Amino acid sequence: MWPLEATSVLSVRTMTRRPVPIQTAISERRRIIVMVALALGGFGIGTTEFVSMGLLSMIADDFQISEDQAGHIITAYALGVVVGAPLITAVTGLVPRRRLLLILMAFFTLGNLLSVFADNYELLLAARVIAGLPHGAYFSVAGLSAASMAPAGQRGRAIAFIGMGLSVATVIGVPAAQALGQTLGWSAAYVLVTAIGVVTIGALWFLMPHMTQMAPTDARTELSALARSQVWLTLAMGTVGFGGMFAVYTYISWTMTERAGLGAEWMWLVLMVYGVGSVCGNWFGGRLADRNLEFGILFALVMIAVVLVGFYLTSVNPIAGTINFGLIGFFGAALVPSLQIRLMDVAGRAQTLAAALNHSALNLANASGAAIGGVVIAAGFSYSAPALAGALLAMAAIMIWIPAFFLRRRQTR
Repeated sequence: MWPLEATSVLSVRTMTRRPVPIQTAISERRRIIVMVALALGGFGIGTTEFVSMGLLSMIADDFQISEDQAGHIITAYALGVVVGAPLITAVTGLVPRRRLLLILMAFFTLGNLLSVFADNYELLLAARVIAGLPHGAYFSVAGLSAASMAPAGQRGRAIAFIGMGLSVATVIGVPAAQALGQTLGWSAAYVLVTAIGVVTIGALWFLMPHMTQMAPTDARTELSALARSQVWLTLAMGTVGFGGMFAVYTYISWTMTERAGLGAEWMWLVLMVYGVGSVCGNWFGGRLADRNLEFGILFALVMIAVVLVGFYLTSVNPIAGTINFGLIGFFGAALVPSLQIRLMDVAGRAQTLAAALNHSALNLANASGAAIGGVVIAAGFSYSAPALAGALLAMAAIMIWIPAFFLRRRQTR
């Protein structure tokens, strides 16, 4: 994947098409190890983000609260992500990247450790906010670091590799943590995530280069991304496009059990198929982004709309519905690398904040998609009907992509 003992040059194009060279001299072997360490952090973040959903009933019983109240720990984590991503990135632009990654993983580990020892509902809420704060900033800095170590023309694959940690978490990390939680109590799941954080800190401490080639930026430079229309258009594509996926994902248990007639004991397999689809989609999306960035976005959005309609039509059959659900994961994950690189390219020198905002946008898509799906179901439609609303959202994202594409092409002439 990477050249032997080579010096790679990454040219990041600004809106004026002037390349800004970023050079990294690092052996192939060390680069691979560093990439694995960075992806391990993403694996831990993905595990803690998704495993909480399966622990709500146990948490509710332990603290003697309703499941609706227990669900607020999901909201607390998402709040940490949405607030932490832009805030941390904006104020830490002058912090060396290696040091910043270690600080972010330390906060992540602390938040999960506090979750382990939380003996009341309020403390658990605070712990989940702390655990969520470094989420977006970590993926932003890790992704940019990975891209700077990659050979020219392989930024998409580098970013996809880091994101794959998040996808693999849905296949391995979440089921493992879920099993621990079911066997030893819900706090055991957070013990596993804390251990992953500690191992990641150790790996980054000993293996991560100092990344002196990545120029520091102050808060004013990072915030300049907010003045660029292309940044907002790209964020809108992600928020709207991913909203439809989460409209389906949020209610997948009810869809498969109530509409498809699948036994609840088989839901782990449905979620695993989605996770495997996400892993494969990440790999595919990274290569697609390196080949043709704009086509990668358009193709993924079109296919998301198609498979969402397909899921609606096949959701009465457990096998066909599960396959289509896996395809939703595939094309959703395939969209991420292209969106991330587009944000980096249109943000000028404010790449770190722009990349972090992408994760805020995805969490906003999570919340809005779930809300839209809830409205559709509350209106009396079937549990699979949110898939049609999701397809409309994907088509709306395409309508955002069209003017963004032609505007950018005109600006870069």
